[in-house]
Formats: sequence, C-alpha cells, structure tokens
Amino acid sequence: MKSRGGSRISAKWIPIFCVSFFLLGILFSDRMWSPPESSGQLVSRARREQEMRMLSEDCESKKKPADDKDVMQQVHKTHEAIQSLDKSIESLHMELAASRSSVELGSGSGDQKATKKMFMVIGINTAFSSRKRRDSVRETWMPQGEKLLQLEREKGIVVRFMIGHSATSNSILDRAIDSEDAQHKDFLRLEHVEGYHELSAKTKIFFSTAVAMWDADYYIKVDDDVHVNLGMLATTLARHRSKPRVYIGCMKSGPVLSQKNVKYHEPEYWKFGEEGNKYFRHATGQIYAISKDLATYISINQPILHKYANEDVSLGSWFIGLEVEHIDDRNMCCGTPPDCEWKAQAGNVCIASFDWSCSGICKSVEKIKDVHRRCGEGDGAVWDALI
Repeated sequence: MKSRGGSRISAKWIPIFCVSFFLLGILFSDRMWSPPESSGQLVSRARREQEMRMLSEDCESKKKPADDKDVMQQVHKTHEAIQSLDKSIESLHMELAASRSSVELGSGSGDQKATKKMFMVIGINTAFSSRKRRDSVRETWMPQGEKLLQLEREKGIVVRFMIGHSATSNSILDRAIDSEDAQHKDFLRLEHVEGYHELSAKTKIFFSTAVAMWDADYYIKVDDDVHVNLGMLATTLARHRSKPRVYIGCMKSGPVLSQKNVKYHEPEYWKFGEEGNKYFRHATGQIYAISKDLATYISINQPILHKYANEDVSLGSWFIGLEVEHIDDRNMCCGTPPDCEWKAQAGNVCIASFDWSCSGICKSVEKIKDVHRRCGEGDGAVWDALI
C-alpha cells in the first residue's frame, strides 16, 4: 500500500545538499563582509590619516598668513585714507573759518586783499619807545629794503615789526611810527592799543592778522631784543613741516607768583592749585613758532581765548587741551657770547640768543652787534637754507 504523503527526498541527496549550501554561504560571506583589520593595520591607517590632516593644515597655514597679511594691509590703507580725509576736512574747516575771520578783521590795507603763500611769517614785537632797538635789529639780522622783499619772493620769509596804536587817535607816537614805516616799509600795524600788560591780547591779534594776510606754514613771534639766525630758524622749521600742529620753542615751567607787586605776578594764581605750584609746560616768550593750524585756531577763537597776566603762559594755555606736539628746541634759547659763540664754533649754530637774566639781550642796543658778529650764521645762510 502506497503512503499518502508527498514524495520523499532520498537519503543519499542530503549530504550533497549540505555541502552545496555550505559553499554558497562561504561565497556570500566573502562578498558581503570583510575580516577585521589587524592592530598593525589600524595603527598604519591612523598614521596615514594623521599625516593627511597635518598636510592639509600646513597648506591652510601657508595660505592663511598671506590672506591675513592682505587683510591687514587693506585695513591699514583704509585707516590711512580715513585719516587723510579727516585732515583734509579739518583743513577745509580751518581755511573757511580763517576766511570768515579775515573778513571780520576787515581789509583796511591793500596787502589784505589776497592772502599770499609763504613759508614763515616773523612778527618782531616792539613798542613806541623802542626805535633804537629796531634800528639795531635792522643793522644786524633783519634784511632791509630790496633784500627784505627778495627774501619774501624767493624764500617765502616775511619779517615785520608788529605794533598797534596809541590810546589817542593819530597821536605823535602813531605819526612817528607812520614816518618810520614810510622809510623802511617793515611794519605790521595791528588793531590793538599798545601797553605792556596787553601782550596776550597783542599776540592774539598778531596771529589773527598774519593769518589773514599770509598763508604760511609757520608764524613766529620774537622780541626786539633777541638775536635771530634766520637761516637756522628756517632749516629747523622745515624739518617739522609734515606735522599738522606743532608748537616750537624753549619749553619751561616757572613758578606761579601769587605775591603782589612782583614782576610776572599772576592775579589768577588760584587757578593753578596750591601756593608754590608751577605753570604747565609752555614756550618761553622771547621767541616761539606755531604751525598754520594753530595760528588759524587762534584767529577763529580769538574772542573766547582767555588771557593770563603773562603772554607766554596765555599762549601755552590755548594749546593745553588740543592735540598739539610740543617741541622743546634748546637752540632757540642760547645764551649770548661765549655760549652761542662756542656752539657756533662747534658747528651747532644757534637759532636765537639772549640773556635769561634780562629776558632778552641785556643792553641790546649796544650789545646785539657783538652777538651778531660772534654768533651770526653769515649773511648768505638764509639764502642757502633748504626749505
């Protein structure tokens, strides 16, 4: 009798099927799964990856400094361009304000019709009673006549005695100056009432008037009892020409004198702190130079600039809160012979010479010729000066 189940597999096929499936499994496993790497292979692979990262970082580091350098250069150029633009705008504001100021000052003289480009304008402070001093200056370091005009045309150097007028209109003092000016043509007349205690006001008016008349790089104030070597002065100032705001002179810081009835008494001594304090650093009043921007600043702000008892202190106070470079040049305050003579012999010619004890050359009318002979730079020095 036959069985009712399906056909059975013969026992002899079973081993054959087992071997076949085993071989298929090995083949499938080889294609779908790789055997794990040995520890040596793992280390080698990690080393290769690390080397690749180092090479990549090295390439990036070589590119980055160059990129950073380019960026920094661009930032620096942009910063310089902004500074240049700021200076240009500031200069335009100064020139506009100076033009307005010159209009307010008026154009009484024909010389004020148009500003003239110059290198430096020197104002020699003088008084009605100082005719002999003026003549001694004319006979020594100040050119005269055609040479004075030639100095302006060829070197851009203006030299004038600056003086105001007397309290009485058209007085004998004013007429004497008019006559002297007609003879020498070397005065700058200021809208100012003369007086020793009005030097701070006179200084403000000098700079304002000079800025309105001449467009110069520098404006200098000097007393009429000081010896000056014009060539050395011009050469020294030319070295600072690229600086926007400079204040050049022999810087000092003297005591604030609170006692009354003494020379150089400061009525506003209390503003400078406790008794015995000193003034802030400022240029001595015998001679100093300021750049165009500072002279223009004085011209613009003339009505509100405070005046102290001493003119040199007043000038220093006007600049104390500004971005100004104070240049202490001791060649602007040499002593009279033998001091300036020894320096000249050593090749270090002085810009200015005077006696500290007299705040100028003692008995300058008699002595300045000897100072000029022994300490002068020579008549040709100013013409050879590189400006």
